Amino acid sequence: MARDREHNYAVTVRWTGNTGAGTAGYREYSRDHEVTGEGKPTLIQGTADPSFRGAADRWNPEELLVASLSQCHMLSYLALCSLKGVVVTGYEDRATGTMRESGGAGRFTGVVLRPVVTVAEASMLREAASLHAAAHDQCFIASSVTFPVHHDPTVRVAPVTG
Repeated sequence: MARDREHNYAVTVRWTGNTGAGTAGYREYSRDHEVTGEGKPTLIQGTADPSFRGAADRWNPEELLVASLSQCHMLSYLALCSLKGVVVTGYEDRATGTMRESGGAGRFTGVVLRPVVTVAEASMLREAASLHAAAHDQCFIASSVTFPVHHDPTVRVAPVTG
């Protein structure tokens, strides 16, 4: 029987965009920042979306939200496949998200996950396809957002090599 548990997560977001005058002018500072965690290397260099004066070569919060949803779905899905005897040999998702801006504020209106899953045998196709709904239900991140998260999976059989 599952018991109630609470999990806490801590990250540090450090602004690195002070170009000398701080935020003295809206156009005078960079939106660049770093995301770190205790005992972890700085792997994520962030900024604002380019339409909000950010740099295109760094991650923005909106992209990271879409990535979090994709990761959570994938991890839930792979766990379910493992438990159900579905052997996944490949998984790639090209997820997209849409945010609408109105009156200076923005809100996500939806995310679509498009995982392409490769399974070891044709006999696993039906079960592999059906497990996406269960993975969606188990995804902590998808359960935490107020906008719809849809999934449009493709499941295929690994090519026979010989």
